Amino acid sequence: MWYVYILESLRDNNHYVGLTNDLRSRLEKHNKGKIISTKLRTPFKLIHYEAYLNKNDAANREQFLKTGWGKNWIKRNLENYLNLKS
Repeated sequence: MWYVYILESLRDNNHYVGLTNDLRSRLEKHNKGKIISTKLRTPFKLIHYEAYLNKNDAANREQFLKTGWGKNWIKRNLENYLNLKS
């Protein structure tokens, strides 16, 4: 199983989109500062994930979520959660 996930930094409230086949381990690595691209933004909270059977399908979804259209999708679909934080 492959997972596309969205993390929220509790330090700066920004989001990170990633891809993994072991979601629990990957979240732990993010929070322990073992992922170079996010180590200065720890700790993180998992706010969304999607599961895929095919790695290529998951990678395509990850790439979409990193685009402007994808960021808009995140804002629309996580609107209630994001508004609670305001």
